[in-house]
Amino acid sequence: MSAKEFDPQLRKMDDELAGWNEPAERLRHALAKDELVLYCQPIAALSGAVRFPMAEVLVRLREEEKTLLPPGQFLPLFEHYRMMPDLDRWVVRKVVQHLATHKRIPRFSVNLSSQTLEDEAFPKAVALELVSAGVPGTALLFEMSEADALFRPEHSLRFSAAIRAVGCELMVGGFGRRAATFMPLKTLRPDYVKVDGVIVRKLLTAPAAEAKLRAIIRVGEVMGFQVIAEMVEEQDILTRLKALGVSYAQGFGIRQPHPIELLQG
Repeated sequence: MSAKEFDPQLRKMDDELAGWNEPAERLRHALAKDELVLYCQPIAALSGAVRFPMAEVLVRLREEEKTLLPPGQFLPLFEHYRMMPDLDRWVVRKVVQHLATHKRIPRFSVNLSSQTLEDEAFPKAVALELVSAGVPGTALLFEMSEADALFRPEHSLRFSAAIRAVGCELMVGGFGRRAATFMPLKTLRPDYVKVDGVIVRKLLTAPAAEAKLRAIIRVGEVMGFQVIAEMVEEQDILTRLKALGVSYAQGFGIRQPHPIELLQG
């Protein structure tokens, strides 16, 4: 049985794209014609003079009816057809173009797919985009998942070394959901660690969540990475994060995602 026959979501997407010879053709067309749209969500500094020193890049797909599809409705197809490196290259190109002409927020975080993590040519492609636009590598921050850091150690280490040679920095995202060890962080030495929203949301109600966050902060102080709390939706949680010494926070309680061209510092 094929993946499309097994997965109802993929089968539904294929039905919606029946006018094309194959769904992969539709995806290539979307990339070639810039039918994807960049959104971003600012990440707030919890101390210092600059309120929003960075923002996370998000992607939407524009359909013929001009509606925007969220990632959950089209990323599975990019993954199924092994086209995530193509999508990630498109995102980097558009983000770098934005950075070349807009200075309100100087750094963007780009989510890295598992497929792109395995693409040895990707860091070179990033370097070419940066040089071509005259943008420094420090303007890009690449976020790999905790799962990739744990279960793809060779690819993670190779990517980390290559992307740092370009001048970019590294983040491990969704940390704390599954890991019972800090070994991936000790090996990768990321510049930032984004604490999983499950921990952040329980911060005021579950002592174990605060204990885990405190442990991550202590390790960060020793290893030199900064901590970002995601999915911050309540002012009381934000206040507690500041008291604990968390460096950055992101979530609907701070700023909702919006088109990158509407970004304000």
